[in-house]
Amino acid sequence: MDIPEAEVDITPGLVRRLLADQHPDLAGLPLTVVANGWDNTMLRLGDALAVRLPRRERAAELARNEQRRLGEIAARLDTPVPAPVRVGVPGRGYPWHWSVVPWFDGVTAAEVPVAERGGLVAPLADFVVRLHVPAPADAPDNPFRGVPLAARAEGFHRRLEASGVPRRGRLAGLWDGLAAAPAWPGPALWLHGDLHPANLLAAPGRGLAAVLDFGDLTSGDPATDLAVAWMLFGPAERAGFRARVDAAGTVDPHVWDRARAWALLFGVLLAGHSDDAPVLAAIGSHTLDQVVLAERTPEVDHG
Repeated sequence: MDIPEAEVDITPGLVRRLLADQHPDLAGLPLTVVANGWDNTMLRLGDALAVRLPRRERAAELARNEQRRLGEIAARLDTPVPAPVRVGVPGRGYPWHWSVVPWFDGVTAAEVPVAERGGLVAPLADFVVRLHVPAPADAPDNPFRGVPLAARAEGFHRRLEASGVPRRGRLAGLWDGLAAAPAWPGPALWLHGDLHPANLLAAPGRGLAAVLDFGDLTSGDPATDLAVAWMLFGPAERAGFRARVDAAGTVDPHVWDRARAWALLFGVLLAGHSDDAPVLAAIGSHTLDQVVLAERTPEVDHG
């Protein structure tokens, strides 16, 4: 599955014109394209800022969700997040709202060897505990995150069969067993929605510098975010992460079975449908290996 084509041509010249019209005090800062993702184009703006613009219509409402909600969420987190510091509106032929956000130094956790990710265990566990509090009824809706596993079953099996990943029969049976876990019994909690290694920024000392990309921000079952335990860590670090989350007393006894099912879903999506994104494909392969490994090491992983 290729990264979707941009529906607008986002160039430094266009962004500088938007800045000159709407935030002229920032328009003279150096401007460099640093990323073109599935949903957004990111340009570094000077030393301390970045400009983030949706590159397709589907992402435009996700950007608005961040603008409306991320500031209030950031206020109760200890971890830096890219809450917008300025908001841009359509103009100069560009059709959607866009944001100026803080720039954070570091490398994505996906670029850090798995054996060197231990410093992320405690701060990431603390981040999810602080994030996962009851959300208001008007939290952004997302039919693909935070929902009961039954709502993803048909799509999982379809994606699995189309993925070409090995062990498909084993993975299908594993999904069916995990997806039978009791549903989340609590209120809908705030969720990041896309908590994987490419959206976690590691500091030079391998601590957690920031959590990025809240475009899938929504509410529901915290198991969706806790899938990161398999996506990011090996067995020992995963056990430490789980123990720290459990100690907070905010999750139900079956959350880790559901989280492992979400990890299996994300692993299939990334490993089998990221032909033009090798970093995401590698995250997917690691995730599937860890999900299967958990069957053989229950004394470590409790999976």
